[in-house]
Amino acid sequence: MNTSNKIALVTGGSRGLGKDMALSIAGKGIDVLLTYNSKKEEAEHVVAEIIKMGRKAAALQLNTGDTSGFGDFFGRVGTVLTGTFGRDRFDFLINNAGVGIHAPFAEVTEEQFDTLMNIHFKGAFFLTQQALPLMADGGGIVNISSGLARFSVPGYSAYASMKGAVETMSRYQAKELGARKIRVNVVAPGAIATDFGGGGTRDNEQVRAFVAGVTALGRVGEADDIGGVVAFLCTDDAKWINAQRIEVSGGMNI
Repeated sequence: MNTSNKIALVTGGSRGLGKDMALSIAGKGIDVLLTYNSKKEEAEHVVAEIIKMGRKAAALQLNTGDTSGFGDFFGRVGTVLTGTFGRDRFDFLINNAGVGIHAPFAEVTEEQFDTLMNIHFKGAFFLTQQALPLMADGGGIVNISSGLARFSVPGYSAYASMKGAVETMSRYQAKELGARKIRVNVVAPGAIATDFGGGGTRDNEQVRAFVAGVTALGRVGEADDIGGVVAFLCTDDAKWINAQRIEVSGGMNI
């Protein structure tokens, strides 16, 4: 699959893992349309970085937890595709946008549960569904899960449950979209040092020591450990990888 003039849509691409994904994908010669929820200035900085790399880029606001806005969003996507990128389709969808909520199982509120479900599962489900008419055949979808869908760390029952649902959804998408030669894979990061979920993995030395101690490679993950794997899945080198869960955790809890 030649990446010439290919376009990837990365949700939550203004910071953290999404930013590194967007930059890594651009590094593969793919143009990038990224979304942000509230960090417009940060998103525009990422766009500027990608343009400096010689690729086309744009940013659009999107709340992935509000399905009622998806129709309007894809209307704007269509306009940007033709106006900025000179095409009427995009090739890769990276469902990355998310939030972290940490609470013991016995204390998870229905509001917390619904927030996580709406953003991580319902949002990803219906955003992908509504993206299909604008996706080119022969492209790909990368859904972001978590190591927490495989191993259990107290306090993440609701979040991890949504990611388990995403992994099941991904296999069904791969099966049903195969006729269009659209590949669907899951990338499941381990604990990464970003501001996600309050930034504990980045800032709390006790947490960092715990993570390093249960990781075969002996350290906490960094954002640039993840982006390159997602970018790889958007290239011809990954053309025969489909319906797979790739955990990128340095060997946590093995």
